[in-house]
This record gives sequence, C-alpha cells and structure tokens, in this order.
Amino acid sequence: MKKDICSFSGLPIHPGHGIRYVPSMVVSTKPVLPFVTAKSISHFLRKRNPRKFSWTVSYRRTMKKGTQEEMQRRRARRSKKVSTRGVCGMEYETLQKKKAEKPADKSKARAAAAAELAARKQKAKKGGKK
Repeated sequence: MKKDICSFSGLPIHPGHGIRYVPSMVVSTKPVLPFVTAKSISHFLRKRNPRKFSWTVSYRRTMKKGTQEEMQRRRARRSKKVSTRGVCGMEYETLQKKKAEKPADKSKARAAAAAELAARKQKAKKGGKK
C-alpha cells in the first residue's frame, strides 16, 4: 500500500482518497499533483503559502512543533554560587560561625539575651521611680 503525500499540506493520502490535479496552463516537472482535501487544493490554486497555515506539515517543521516527543531537551541545572562576602554589615566569618552553631547553643544564647533584656528593663523601672 503506497501512500501519496499532499502537495500543499504534506499530509499522507491513503489509496482511494484525495484529489489529483493536472495543471494545464503551466508545464511543470510534476505533471500530476495529489491533494488530500478540497481545502488544500483551493489554497494551492490561490497561491497561498503552506508555511502560514498551522495545520500543514511545512508549518510544523518551520515552527519546530512536535519535535519534543522525539528528543527531550535537557535542562541545564543552575550551578550554586558560593558567596564569600558579608551581608547587612556582618562579615563572612561571623556568618559562617552563626551557620555552624547548633540549635541548642542558639537557644541558650537567645535565653541569655532575653534574661539580659529583662534585667535592663527592671533596672530602668527602678531608675525611673526615684
């Protein structure tokens, strides 16, 4: 079973289907042009460009449609940048020390800071009444 290919759309034409057109005015290298539907033959006769119709094979080739199934494009992973500079007035070394601290040490430091703040408030209260 030999399938023809439509001269306009590029779609396959199964045996017993399609329309054959013989141009009588112009002598061409292809004496008989097969078309899949009347729609494609009418566009051909109006000298339309098949690359501008989204349903043609030539359009899909020029716009690179349907090629992702054949070959999956590999996305390049972004490489992580390691910053070696300070942020918000804090130097890089102190940042590294803070990152390396364990959660238990952090909670102890937070508790000590809270206690110191409470003591300062108590001192301010006593100083304000005198």
